[in-house]
Amino acid sequence: MAPIGPGNETSTKHEQILQYIQGLKIGAKISVRAIARELGVSEGTAYKAFKEAESSGLVSTRERIGTVRIDRKRREAIDQLTFGEVAEIVEGKLFGGASGLDKTLHKFVIGAMELDAMLRYIDEGSLLIVGNRVGAHRCALEEGAGVLITGGFETSGEVIRLADERSLPIISSRHDTFTVASMINRAMYDRLIKRKIMLIEDIVTFSRPADVLTAGNTVADFHRLSRESGYSRFPVVDERRRVIGMMTAKDAVGSPEGTVLDKLMTRQPITAAPNITVTSAAHTMAAEGIDLLPIVDRHRKLLGVVTRQEVLDAMRFAGKQPESGQTFEDLMWTGFMAAASVSGPDELGIAYKGTVTPQMSGSLGMMSEGLLATLMTQAARRMIRETAKRDYLLESMTTYYVRPVQIDSEITIIPKALEMSRKFTKLEIEVIDAKGLAAKAMLTAQMIDPY
Repeated sequence: MAPIGPGNETSTKHEQILQYIQGLKIGAKISVRAIARELGVSEGTAYKAFKEAESSGLVSTRERIGTVRIDRKRREAIDQLTFGEVAEIVEGKLFGGASGLDKTLHKFVIGAMELDAMLRYIDEGSLLIVGNRVGAHRCALEEGAGVLITGGFETSGEVIRLADERSLPIISSRHDTFTVASMINRAMYDRLIKRKIMLIEDIVTFSRPADVLTAGNTVADFHRLSRESGYSRFPVVDERRRVIGMMTAKDAVGSPEGTVLDKLMTRQPITAAPNITVTSAAHTMAAEGIDLLPIVDRHRKLLGVVTRQEVLDAMRFAGKQPESGQTFEDLMWTGFMAAASVSGPDELGIAYKGTVTPQMSGSLGMMSEGLLATLMTQAARRMIRETAKRDYLLESMTTYYVRPVQIDSEITIIPKALEMSRKFTKLEIEVIDAKGLAAKAMLTAQMIDPY
């Protein structure tokens, strides 16, 4: 590729570097210095484009492996580890098959048996975890599987050449077989939890251009686009599609049709990145009172837009999905059950009873204050879900610890609604043990639409 001419802008150089990287073969190793030399640009310019390519999923930098061109990761396959990610997890060294680092594995096989028996479990897309057994390394590659060598051992030159030919990574780790299997299993389990966390990029169709206006458009252009699209709020972008403002029907009220939007638009509007959670976007939109949120990259270039209704629909959908992994909060709540509680002379409320296990202890041998606060928020959330069929986003919580809670104590957590409306709730939460009141909290939260 010819050097980029000195008359072009830095942004043009930036875009051409990204295009160059996209055109590289999957698995190709690259560096800032090599790109700068190849395209005739400064290393500083190449580095900036390099970092954007990394954040966009075009390349991946791994210790002891280097930077490699990869496929963009598919969000729907987030629970599947790639061979490259396995290499990072086990602190591995790559011997061969670099072009296959971006391939996903569907299972791993521990090679603690005779070779003939081992081959019955190895198939394409699997990973063989084995020690210093060169014959097993070769057979696994021939079956279409990657290889992870434990104990820091190496392999033969013949096996390395075969790995390169078949684009199947062969990795060595200093850890033993049990340790690397545990590390990989933990990472797979974490992926199951992450899959349930819905991000903005999961619900925005970036391939569909968003309706936008420019600063040079007029109020007449705004009204025309509003009639055609059915919306009344649009991002205002510059010539590079960077978001520079927001134009709404309220901004246009009373202005002549010929007024340019540059004089009316709201500057520096609130935007969001595609990798934030849907819950975070919902909180921002509710708190700021906006119905349309522009989604931008790190340079504020518009990728798409999301409406409040789309966000709320996504949250309802996520709330109906089955659990695919237990978080620490889930594990803490294990053993707590709902029970009837009298919260007033004639009022029947909900309480939650459970036992303080040794794992909940803090440094002084009593129940951890942080865990106790988490259990109180868990109880509040469950009470609101059961009584109001809604959920909340925590705004503030003030906690009072009356006295330490002993390990093995049975406690009762009683959340009481002091105020509750469609948009807001205020709760009082009490923790009772055998001696009486042990802790108390005042919680305020923003209500969100039901599941």
